[in-house]
Amino acid sequence: MRETAYAKINLALHVRRRRADGYHELETLFAFVDAGDELVARTADRDSLAVTGEFAPALDDPFGNIAAKALAVLPRSEGLALALEKNLPVAAGLGGGSADAGAVFRIVRERYGLPDDWAQRAARLGADVPACVDSAACIGRGTGTELEPVENDLAGTPVLLLNPRVPVPTGPVFAAWDGVDPGPLSGRTAREIAESNGNDLEPIVFERLCVEEALFAWNALADSGGFLTRMSGSGATSFALYDTAAARDEAAARIAAAHPGWWQMKGALR
Repeated sequence: MRETAYAKINLALHVRRRRADGYHELETLFAFVDAGDELVARTADRDSLAVTGEFAPALDDPFGNIAAKALAVLPRSEGLALALEKNLPVAAGLGGGSADAGAVFRIVRERYGLPDDWAQRAARLGADVPACVDSAACIGRGTGTELEPVENDLAGTPVLLLNPRVPVPTGPVFAAWDGVDPGPLSGRTAREIAESNGNDLEPIVFERLCVEEALFAWNALADSGGFLTRMSGSGATSFALYDTAAARDEAAARIAAAHPGWWQMKGALR
């Protein structure tokens, strides 16, 4: 059984309020790239997880891995041995762990079915996990777990992801939010929402926390010929959307030549 853990990006993100429990209410437009981590599952006597790939060393706690936790909360008649190829950077705003968990849910759904309360189980693992289960464009509200379908007129759009290999933990970014509510997302379709709204966390990362490398990557994408550039989630990954795959590929080549150490991933929106 094989599944891609599709990279999650936020085409728009508004932070609405800080809750008493320390979490934040937000509105976001989730979208997913047709590339990411790769999982292979085989039936086994007991559950297990093996991690390989470029970013495997960043996952040094096998018991804390969210993919392993996803296996643990899903009842089955047999064990699953998971092999995870970690291609997405960690603490990068791409929901990599959540995407891995979402892929585990899809594997279990395909072979065994999911319990009726699967969405609640997913939400307890992480705010992005419910959206990552289907990995389809949608609006997320609350902490991101209250999902609403959206007309996806951006499906198939070429996208380039760029990360300067600087991790940005989520907690300090949200802690630095200024408390100003920008109001609800405006627009009807995915493209309208993406073009009419920004990511409230961008100025926090770029200006207040002064993550200069993240700003440099954003600027490189903004100058690369796409029609939309945005930081995803709490960073440091940014992305650009392009009218054609050729324009995306040309931009990727130029940026790779200028910044050979930066991580990048090419794909299209699902």
